[in-house]
Amino acid sequence: MRLGIDLDGVVADFNAGWVRFYNRDFGADLGEDAVTEWNGIPAATHFRSMRDFWRWASDLDGYSLFRHLDPYPDAIDALWTLATWHEIVILTTKPHFAIHDTFAWISEQQLPTREVHILDDKFSVECDVYLDDAPHHIRRIARNRPDAVTVRFVRPWNRDLPGTESVESWDAFVELVGRLSVGSRRRHG
Repeated sequence: MRLGIDLDGVVADFNAGWVRFYNRDFGADLGEDAVTEWNGIPAATHFRSMRDFWRWASDLDGYSLFRHLDPYPDAIDALWTLATWHEIVILTTKPHFAIHDTFAWISEQQLPTREVHILDDKFSVECDVYLDDAPHHIRRIARNRPDAVTVRFVRPWNRDLPGTESVESWDAFVELVGRLSVGSRRRHG
């Protein structure tokens, strides 16, 4: 199967990354749980808007924030496990300034993929299963790809959506893909 995998908030720990740099640069003491809503960074910080946040995040020690993110525990191992039997397709949305840093990060982390798409309309890339954490992407994928399985990686900023699956860990996602794969083999003989 083709597995469409988001990066930030799914493979890369975006919140831990920006909070670490924010605390360093502004002498703050924010926790990684400071944001519980999508685009909620201004409410937790001194930034007046997400535009102000992105301006700051575009150059941190010579690279954008996206070059400095750590992967979530178990994410890369799970992707390698899944890549044994499935195609890993990276589907991510990034600001223009982060494109090169994103490709460098994917290479440095040695993600098991040959296909990377940086785009807003993730549903435009055909996959059998999509894994995302962004509420708007989850809704759009589920609406535009009704024959695919849309999976929400549970995070404080997203809610359950009818017609989608939810997972709270990489182990749970690997298990779900295994069940879907067995069901797919049964249907296709």
